[in-house]
Amino acid sequence: MKKAIIFLTVLIFSLTFISGALAQEIKVGTLLSYTGPLKEFGPNLRNGVVLAAKQMEAAGFKVGLIHEDSETSAIPATNAAKKLVEVDRVVAIVGALASGVTVPVAESVTCPNGVILISPASTSPLITVLPADQGKDFLFRTCPSDALQGVIAGRLAASYNKTAAVLYVNNPYGQGLAEQFKRSFEKRHGKVVAMIPHDEKAAESYTAELKKALAKDPDRLCAYSYPEHAQVYLKEAIEFFKYRKFLFCDGTKSEDIVTALGAKNVEGQLGTAPGSAGGDPYVIFNADYKTEYGRLPPLPFITNAYDGMAVIGLAAYAAKVKGLPLTAANIRDELRNVANPPGEVIRPGEFQKGFDLLKAGKKINYEGAAGSVDFDQHGDVITPIEVWKYTKGKIVPVSIEIEIPKE
Repeated sequence: MKKAIIFLTVLIFSLTFISGALAQEIKVGTLLSYTGPLKEFGPNLRNGVVLAAKQMEAAGFKVGLIHEDSETSAIPATNAAKKLVEVDRVVAIVGALASGVTVPVAESVTCPNGVILISPASTSPLITVLPADQGKDFLFRTCPSDALQGVIAGRLAASYNKTAAVLYVNNPYGQGLAEQFKRSFEKRHGKVVAMIPHDEKAAESYTAELKKALAKDPDRLCAYSYPEHAQVYLKEAIEFFKYRKFLFCDGTKSEDIVTALGAKNVEGQLGTAPGSAGGDPYVIFNADYKTEYGRLPPLPFITNAYDGMAVIGLAAYAAKVKGLPLTAANIRDELRNVANPPGEVIRPGEFQKGFDLLKAGKKINYEGAAGSVDFDQHGDVITPIEVWKYTKGKIVPVSIEIEIPKE
């Protein structure tokens, strides 16, 4: 009897081990914002990552997620990234949001340790040429560079304004977007009359910065910051300076701003942001997200976060079927193979199809919720830029710019 019990125990353990091996788990971290100036965005981007992981697990490939708060600040984010890499031993991190966080995390943690970092929201042009990653190829993003958004914003503003001022967060994101906007706007015969930076840490008042930005009464004030900054200085612009002609961006595409300012004070105001190419991939994602969470908020980068997790999982599975250890380097080497053409198109949620094709030795090409995730040699992608506006207290799309003008 005892021998039978021992045999059954060993058999159950062996079957459990084999089952676990077949559903090979990788550990992936998220480094998103739940506190700080971008706290409005973090929870919804996390939902996008979790949705992709759940769908992959249902298809037979389990991903262990460890979530950390970047606090939208470089030092706490760097410490959180070190914990993910050194303690949790993740092979990849989806994050961060702010370019001013992603850059130091890449420079001091992920690139030196050979861990994949895929940002769904850091749009600074600096990331394309970050010295820490040159020759290492561990830094990617599923959102476009502001070299694209700034061009569209400049063209949009020049279509109905002659002068503009820019109030921007003083980090790689704000600087990069502001500078590209200025080049694009002035190429089209506009004039930027002021470029005023403000600190990354949210302040109680921005009247000194507003006084400088509005000194020459610009036709438009570009709010190139984050929601926690902008809801303060935009309210002050309206109340103290009687000024309400704004141009928004991805960082200020915010439901919190509507609440803080009141719908009538932003009615009809336009903005730009990385958008989705639409079509079947977006429709499928939208339906799946609503099924899981009840509502897809009109906030930027949720689709990009989903796509980041999707390509990590597909690349890991591609490495697995080749018999390779699931290291960061081996997964990195498969990212372009599963995300770029050629190959059979895999859309959001079609992980079982993707896994089956990879198992059969076929090529796949993931087409994401935000658009094509075709990584170039710098780890960059080109996705559409959306023009949007505030209408009756809602954020609504106006147009999608797929063809970006060359500057």
